[in-house]
Amino acid sequence: MQILIFNDPLSLANACADRITDLIARKPDAVLGLATGASPVGTYAELIRRYEAGKVSFRSVRTFNLDEYCDLPKADPNSYNSFMWDKLFGHVDIPAENVHIPDGNAPDLAAQCEAYDQMIRDAGGIDLQLLGIGRNGHIGFNEPADAFTKGTHIAALTESTIEANSKYFTENPMPKSAITMGVGSIFAAKSIILIATGKKKAEAIRNTVCGDISPSRCPASILQLHPDVTLLLDPEAAALLKTS
Repeated sequence: MQILIFNDPLSLANACADRITDLIARKPDAVLGLATGASPVGTYAELIRRYEAGKVSFRSVRTFNLDEYCDLPKADPNSYNSFMWDKLFGHVDIPAENVHIPDGNAPDLAAQCEAYDQMIRDAGGIDLQLLGIGRNGHIGFNEPADAFTKGTHIAALTESTIEANSKYFTENPMPKSAITMGVGSIFAAKSIILIATGKKKAEAIRNTVCGDISPSRCPASILQLHPDVTLLLDPEAAALLKTS
């Protein structure tokens, strides 16, 4: 596990964008696993800047997003579909057919979960998976549980997640569940980058790097076993590593 610490958000975003653009340069049809939330926004902005400068093209890239809310219209501003088109896809040359986001409105959600994992396999697997991390160590919507989840599945949102996010839902009610890649799906990626910033993520990062591998304490701790993981952190998120 490689740990890199950056003193400012721009440097972190540039480092992450470097990894992605270097991969695309080597493999123009690279398969990217993408995340939503605040953590990757700076990286997406930097990728757009590089595309506009003619330094990278996404026309052959294929993407698979980690998760999506269930029972929320795609056009809702809080859907992850809207997020991705607003923060990245709508500003680069990626064809719409190369973008894959789990369908939380599918009539048969179990079938959608199986189909999503099959699409990833058919694409040859994810070359580079981008992750954020929750305060309790969750990745995707894989919250602490008795066992590590395997494939894509439907996850009930925790009360803390609902409480934290309800204020953003003004057009439609806050969903109570989401479709998410499982820990096993994430772990299958050839390479993983996890971004964490701020002191509220420090304990989760310590548990990810130094704690026991435990699905109930910190789902992200499984990353200790992956052969190619890079953590991109700011000093606050890395603070508890100094005493470990």
